[in-house]
Amino acid sequence: MSQALRQHAEQLFAHELDELKKADTRQKPTNWAMSPWAASVYLMGGRLDNGFEVSPKYIGNRRVIEIAVATLATDRALLLYGVPGTAKSWVSEHLAAAISGDSTRLIQGTAGTSEEQLRYGWNYAQLLAKGPSREALVPSPLMRAMEDGRIARVEELTRIPADVQDTLITILSEKSLPIPELSSEVQANRGFNVIATANNRDKGVNELSSALKRRFNTVILPVPATEEEEVAIVTKRVAEMGRALELPAEPPALKEVRRIVQIFRELRDGQTADGKTKLKMPTGTMSTAEAISVLNSGLALASHFGDGTLRAGDVASSIIGAVIKDPVQDALVWREYLETVVKERSDWKDLYRACREAE
Repeated sequence: MSQALRQHAEQLFAHELDELKKADTRQKPTNWAMSPWAASVYLMGGRLDNGFEVSPKYIGNRRVIEIAVATLATDRALLLYGVPGTAKSWVSEHLAAAISGDSTRLIQGTAGTSEEQLRYGWNYAQLLAKGPSREALVPSPLMRAMEDGRIARVEELTRIPADVQDTLITILSEKSLPIPELSSEVQANRGFNVIATANNRDKGVNELSSALKRRFNTVILPVPATEEEEVAIVTKRVAEMGRALELPAEPPALKEVRRIVQIFRELRDGQTADGKTKLKMPTGTMSTAEAISVLNSGLALASHFGDGTLRAGDVASSIIGAVIKDPVQDALVWREYLETVVKERSDWKDLYRACREAE
């Protein structure tokens, strides 16, 4: 068994990918590992003709995933857009794993991402010894994807400085990467495309130029539409991560998952689930990903410092940490919610006491 802390999608779900390829009889675009139909089944889950059950990687609107896959079968790049925590990176990784069999051609966007990280760099020892040459050139993940006809991923595109972002314009328009130092270029092979992710809620966001926006087909990943859908997502991901981290605690009871999800949804929506009470909203996004993190932290506490059963005291401090991003404004929001909502629910008394003790 691999000792990697986090396996890539193509490693973690290798068996499912193999079964899908065996059962896939539909037309595959050049250099795709499977057909667009099979790629959508891999993301959304389903039963194959041979009875094999493919687990869902994304719980939500199937049409959203079908549009994303169809985009990648054209010459348009794909931009997965949405608020933080809507599974953009998760979907990006699994799309690349299904289509290319490799999700590792990745560029992580930050404020410090340079043009060389998107295009190519140089091995300076080779450069000094032999001058500019193909051997001295260090290809970026994007350049390797072009040469191999595979999918490249650019995470957090809007965190990359605007002038560096525009490096992508020529690549996405002309499907080529000029190398002026060698009076040459790299032309993209069939199967090449780019999946980028972006959100507009974090600090440090750089708007995309209109020229770059036109090179992408934008697919918005929404927050889960219903509480049941969000509970299903959180339950599945917490169980998967608990196994990956080898936490000995029992999986959290559905009641605990539902309670955490309800807190996050109510604060995110600015009203209680029954719609009777208006609430102040915190500055953070209160995303599904943060709800998963709260439960995983609670499971770790229950595993190593408790009896293995998740209780209110195990999640209280993590909930407070997720809500209170601004120590002044969010503290007031949380205190009001605690006193007017949590305290008044008879079956939430344990959570109210645990949160008061954790403050």
